[in-house]
Amino acid sequence: MNNKNMDTAFFGQPRGLSTLFFTEMWERFSYYGMRAILLFYMYYAVTQGGLGMNQTTAASIMSIYGSLVYLATVAGGWLSDHLWGSRRTLFIGGVFIMLGHIVLALPAGTAALYISIALIVVGTGLLKPNVSNMVGGLYSEEDRRRDAGFSMFVFGINLGSAIAPILVPWAANGFGFHLFGNETNFHAGFSLAAIGMFFGLVQYYFGGKKYLSTDGLLPNDPIDKADLLRIVKWIVICIAIIAAILGVMASMGQLNVDNVITLLTIVAIALPVYYFVAMLRSPKVNEIEHSRVKAYIPLFIAAAIFWGIEESGSVVLALFAEQRTILHIGSWHFSAANFQTLNPIFIMILTPFFVWLWEHWKNQPSAPGKFASGLIFAGFSYIWMAIPGMLFGTQGRVSPLWLVGSWFIVEIAEMLISPIGLSITTKLAPNAYRSQMMSLWFLADATGQAVNAQIVKLYSTNTEVAYFWAVGLVSVIFGVLMFFMVKRINGFMEGVR
Repeated sequence: MNNKNMDTAFFGQPRGLSTLFFTEMWERFSYYGMRAILLFYMYYAVTQGGLGMNQTTAASIMSIYGSLVYLATVAGGWLSDHLWGSRRTLFIGGVFIMLGHIVLALPAGTAALYISIALIVVGTGLLKPNVSNMVGGLYSEEDRRRDAGFSMFVFGINLGSAIAPILVPWAANGFGFHLFGNETNFHAGFSLAAIGMFFGLVQYYFGGKKYLSTDGLLPNDPIDKADLLRIVKWIVICIAIIAAILGVMASMGQLNVDNVITLLTIVAIALPVYYFVAMLRSPKVNEIEHSRVKAYIPLFIAAAIFWGIEESGSVVLALFAEQRTILHIGSWHFSAANFQTLNPIFIMILTPFFVWLWEHWKNQPSAPGKFASGLIFAGFSYIWMAIPGMLFGTQGRVSPLWLVGSWFIVEIAEMLISPIGLSITTKLAPNAYRSQMMSLWFLADATGQAVNAQIVKLYSTNTEVAYFWAVGLVSVIFGVLMFFMVKRINGFMEGVR
């Protein structure tokens, strides 16, 4: 029997799963805890403990921040495969994330915010694509425990994501004792996020030595010096081009946050376009694979639209929670940031049902059909949010159940798109571009959030109804169009379902 199959120390799973389970749980705790209060920290007045930014700029920064995190995963996967190996890359990423939270915990103003964003983007980009690969490395190919192991791992992700929006805002609000008077001490919340990542690093470092495979200590495809020098040359050229663009913007008096965000949005849209063109023109892609790449294009666009809506929970819906929602039910009072816990909670509730559904539904729709349904649900989650403004106006506060309902609807969409997308991405990937195709899946999220960074500028209390209707209808219309395209997309998929 394979030695990997003999390790059952963690609830019947390999002991190494516990190490990765808690590493990712604490990483998600730190990331989602920070995200739960970051928007409010940016636009709250200085007298309330914030930075006093323009609300529109703050919302745009939140969106481009999320986009950059997923853009960075491309570099993280490459460094792991070619230079450092997954074990070292993951640890370095965790250190960067912890340092980012520590910087944000310091009362150093806007400069600390941007330094923190840079550190956490780099760190998450290094960590995120490697931890999942390491989970797979715990099992031999014939080990039937693999799916259950990944299910437990995903539960850890959502557990950290669910706890953080409760505990981090609690810390920022004085641990329930009003320690900071009427001022929100955001830095106390960010400190708790840093502590969470520290716990994750400590148990990863010591647990990894004992229980993780040595396979991840070395890169899968080490790069030789000649190729490395060529890559470094191109990196230097790219940095020089970016510096030149920023220099021109500065000379024209246009170097500001909004224009930098626009530049990053262009990059986030252009990168997946480059990937698709490269695959479609590559001589390494045969005719069948060429057809499958074409099939993936509408799925990618659908995923980008979905993620733009789903990831708005920490931006547009966070603003709605703070400004338009009654923040108590009877005598129970809660924070606007606490609503961020609804996303992972609904994922944990819905996942068992959808796993059962896909196992027992014999004539279930193909992946394009599921994507089309998911887009319609995602659109309805926004149209649902237009209703309270239509019924009661946009100046008062409404029941928190409107937000609960919206999150529930969009998580149904996630069940139809996210796990299906991961699966179909691996099936449609050309042999020569397997890693790059998975990068494309992450880039769909990056593209969606980058577009969000632009359209979120149109959101305000006054435009609330029109905003939710417009974005929701775009998603619904594209979902309906996809239903008409299902047969054609299936044909391009060349037998893949």
